[in-house]
Amino acid sequence: MPKGYWVSAYRTISDPEKLAAYNKLAGPAVEAGGGRLLARGGRVVAHDAGIAERTVLIEFDSFEQAVAAHESAAYQEALVALSDGVERDFRIVEGID
Repeated sequence: MPKGYWVSAYRTISDPEKLAAYNKLAGPAVEAGGGRLLARGGRVVAHDAGIAERTVLIEFDSFEQAVAAHESAAYQEALVALSDGVERDFRIVEGID
């Protein structure tokens, strides 16, 4: 079964306090949903239309698990804390196998 991934590229962070509140809630929600953090906020080299800003990559055992973790009550609470604190491109993608 193909794995699922959350890929989040932050375009702007306008409220670091909201991001910190989100991180406090999102970490446990992701972990409870079976997610494993692979990359967060390290060095980035952007090409084409990319922006060298904070990037997060989280792996799940399946695409369905990744979707369910995003829809969970715990993660939705984290999103409320984040609200308009950032502008980001967030995607859930299915792995190859």
